[in-house]
Amino acid sequence: MAPDLQDYHEHVHQLISAALAAVDPAIAVKKILQKGQHRLRIGATTRDLAEGDIYLIAVGKAAIPMGMTAAEILGESLVEGVLITKDEGSESVPVLSYPTVINNLFVYPASHPVTDERGIHATARAIQLARRAKAGDVVICLISGGASSLFSHPLIPLSGWQQLTNQLLASGCTINELNTVRKQLDEVKGGGLLSLAAPATCISLILSDVVGNPLDVIGSGPTIPNPDDPATALSVMRRYNMKDKLAPELWIKVLAKLEGNESFELGDCPPPCNYIIGDVHLAAEAARKAATDLGFHSTLLTSHLEGEAREVGRVVAALAKDMQPGSCLILGGETTVTLKGDGLGGRNQELALSAALAIDGLENLVLASFATDGDDGPTDAAGAIVTGLTIAHAKSQGLDPVVYLDSNDSYSFFNLIGGLIITGQTGTNVNDLIFLLKYQ
Repeated sequence: MAPDLQDYHEHVHQLISAALAAVDPAIAVKKILQKGQHRLRIGATTRDLAEGDIYLIAVGKAAIPMGMTAAEILGESLVEGVLITKDEGSESVPVLSYPTVINNLFVYPASHPVTDERGIHATARAIQLARRAKAGDVVICLISGGASSLFSHPLIPLSGWQQLTNQLLASGCTINELNTVRKQLDEVKGGGLLSLAAPATCISLILSDVVGNPLDVIGSGPTIPNPDDPATALSVMRRYNMKDKLAPELWIKVLAKLEGNESFELGDCPPPCNYIIGDVHLAAEAARKAATDLGFHSTLLTSHLEGEAREVGRVVAALAKDMQPGSCLILGGETTVTLKGDGLGGRNQELALSAALAIDGLENLVLASFATDGDDGPTDAAGAIVTGLTIAHAKSQGLDPVVYLDSNDSYSFFNLIGGLIITGQTGTNVNDLIFLLKYQ
């Protein structure tokens, strides 16, 4: 029996649920981290528990489920751990005290996407832990989306660091470009944690939130030697006109730090071991299988989607126009938004609104775009669902969708007419997913 259009909300919900289940952080850690009576196995790495101490540093939006799971597996073999996670302040993820101490774990809340004083304080505690590790010890690093802002010890004053981050976030630069700059101006990024923990060995389990899984970009590569040089970071800032957007004294400080930086050398650091334990491709494939089970002819088109959100929305709409009835297309990746207006929204909501304009009037077509972490921009929504009737519905209420798109105010638009995807905090983060559903 072919899927029925009237059930599209339930179908989207099932695809989202399948995608998130496939990248559950706790399950991912359990699959790769196993402890026997005398030996510890981490992926292809095996070590005798008597060789040295084990420390744990977990950073990112999934730090709590990843860190707690790892601590449970390690048991008494774990000497100490530091967990740094996003301060959600919701009923599902309560605001943590500062810090919460659970056995030998120190759990810190901090700000995302812009570093705050709490993040710097928590990172300083993690630095102390890393420096305690000696030859023969292992520092297990659990890295997930949001780590770049949560795990930070900048080489410039915090106010300047926040100004620089805010300006780059608003510029439309890619996460790769943003992290290229951050790696040059932060003690723990670009291999910094690897250096701090030497001569101990760093083994990282990574839940990737960057398209293509470049290890040096995810979380700004704290355990990966930085392949970029200061000149690359400077070229990014010039590309997005940071000289005119930053306070003059801050620009001078940034230039001075970059000119004094040297490329990271592995030196005496033991070679790092890094494992990707979840990514957008895994989530997208799970959603494709779920769509097939619902009766759609499903295809995973790409897990490397990038670009300006409103432009990608038009491209995705063009794909939708060629779909056969009873089919489902799935795309994964992450777009960017160049802020020009003063509205409220996120990349997935902006993409959905742009696509809605392009599919206006088309029957039996549904598009959903959402962030797997439940956070789409500074809103409580994960994304939005649109159909070929969305624009007509908006106009019937006296709304002009183009005005909302031009002012980057997609959240207000969908809040008025309906269509917001609200998942709450999912506890994971592997980029974004787009579902295109064409009904009979």
